[in-house]
Amino acid sequence: MNTQGKVVIVTGGASGLGGATAKMIAAGGGKVLIADVNAELGNRFAAELGSGAQFVRCDVTSDADAKATVSAACAMGTLVGLVNCAGVGSPGKTVGKDGPLPLEAFSRVIQINLIGTFNMIRIAAAAMMSNAPNEEGERGVIVNTASVAAFDGQIGQSAYAASKGGVVGMTLPIARELARDGIRVVTIAPGLFLTPLLQSIPPAAQESLGKQVPFPPRLGRPDEYAQMVGHVFANVMLNGETIRLDGAIRMAPR
Repeated sequence: MNTQGKVVIVTGGASGLGGATAKMIAAGGGKVLIADVNAELGNRFAAELGSGAQFVRCDVTSDADAKATVSAACAMGTLVGLVNCAGVGSPGKTVGKDGPLPLEAFSRVIQINLIGTFNMIRIAAAAMMSNAPNEEGERGVIVNTASVAAFDGQIGQSAYAASKGGVVGMTLPIARELARDGIRVVTIAPGLFLTPLLQSIPPAAQESLGKQVPFPPRLGRPDEYAQMVGHVFANVMLNGETIRLDGAIRMAPR
């Protein structure tokens, strides 16, 4: 799928993995709609990317926001892509020092990471179905973000691992459903990446985490995630699959 002159929505696109992806799309001549809850950061970033980028405030758990975001993207041109990077990673043990994990804490992570991802997929896919197919029969590409926690969830990650495991689990069935419409669905499961969350910890701690990665022995860079997104768009045979992007790390229990 060639994104040049076409529109791609990036949720969580104001920073981190989403920000790098939005930058990559804009640099390649695509139009990018940055969908994020941080309006100040999102508007500033869209201005930095130039006239081919716009920002819309979007809570991915909201039906109304998802519809408004897709409508805004379609107003920019032909919507051919959705990259779901919005997510949260609130840690919490099932039973901690203060007792059982509050149910609302577990539900919030599931709501944003899993249900929010599905919410954006269903609305964006419906819009892509009206596209004229390209020479390969493609009408759109959807890329989701899971995590190695879907497979190697650590202590305190029950909610996060469940949410990302759900994203992995729905990848193949949705890809099978949308195949008849020429819409591909692929999920990327990053390992330890230098996102805003990890940037907030001391450099020594960042280096220590990076050394846990077999090779390269460092934290992943957001632009390396964006490169994988670009490859997914370019390679028509990638569909219905979850790709670990992790330097061969397998997370320990803690």
